[in-house]
Amino acid sequence: MSIYRETAWKVLEEANRVILGKEEITKEIMAALLAGGHVLLEDIPGVGKTTLALAFSKMMGMDWKRVQFTPDVLPSDLTGFSLYRQDVQKFVYQPGAVFCNLLLADEINRTSPKTQSALLEVMEERQVTVDGVTRQVPSPFFVIATQNPLGSAGTQMLPPAQMDRFLICMTIGYPDFNSELAMAKGVAKGGRTDGLRPLLGMQTLLEMQQEAQQVYVHDAVYQYIVSLVTATRNNSYLEAGASPRATIALVKMARSAAWLSGNDFVSPADVAEQFPLVVRHRVLMSVKAKVDGQSVDDVIRDILTHTRKPALGRKG
Repeated sequence: MSIYRETAWKVLEEANRVILGKEEITKEIMAALLAGGHVLLEDIPGVGKTTLALAFSKMMGMDWKRVQFTPDVLPSDLTGFSLYRQDVQKFVYQPGAVFCNLLLADEINRTSPKTQSALLEVMEERQVTVDGVTRQVPSPFFVIATQNPLGSAGTQMLPPAQMDRFLICMTIGYPDFNSELAMAKGVAKGGRTDGLRPLLGMQTLLEMQQEAQQVYVHDAVYQYIVSLVTATRNNSYLEAGASPRATIALVKMARSAAWLSGNDFVSPADVAEQFPLVVRHRVLMSVKAKVDGQSVDDVIRDILTHTRKPALGRKG
């Protein structure tokens, strides 16, 4: 048994004590962190999106910062700016919010497109360029962003280029009755994340990532992954399919999911489980889909149903 896997399970156990009844959601966020990617949580306010992100930042010992995105947030608030200092008689760079290990981008679609685009470079290349000077952000670097449903008051749609930079997109949803009852009984106990402590350090997290991304993938599974992503580009209900970045993301997420499950290989089931989370925010629905009443989840299910899974033995 890998000591790193045991540590990951401990983090998940603590996360599930904070966010009740959402074990699958916490597992997917953990998988995304192990895959080195960013997470977009899309849901109505009040279901625990920010609490979940804050819990992971504390348990993983990350240097984290939170930005509440509003219309008056500027790109320089994220990337930093140069300020003239009289005492040294020169411009001195002031780092922005992205200089951390984990950035909590709260209600990211409430700010302007110009500010949203300030995250493009740092999410992809882990660096920012200000006044012609490029600076690296700390490693590892993650963005966990929350987004209100489109059409909510004061929201601005994220451009496709930025959506593509998120490894996965999830909806948390309402808790079940028993979980919400437990939350109600625990109101007087203070903040749900107050008692959380770091369970691992940055070096341990990097080693966990390396181990998870070495999980074996059979050639037939690689072909299955590419077939699924390609199917999004040949579907009449989709105006635009998933990019090649989605293929890479699906490989990474399938490896992380298999590793968290205690396996040393990726199965077709791992791929099928991760496929909706990887592609649902990367595709654009066509007019035909709206006319026929098809949702993105309907299309994804249809693709999974009609794409042949490879039949593999124990080593596949």
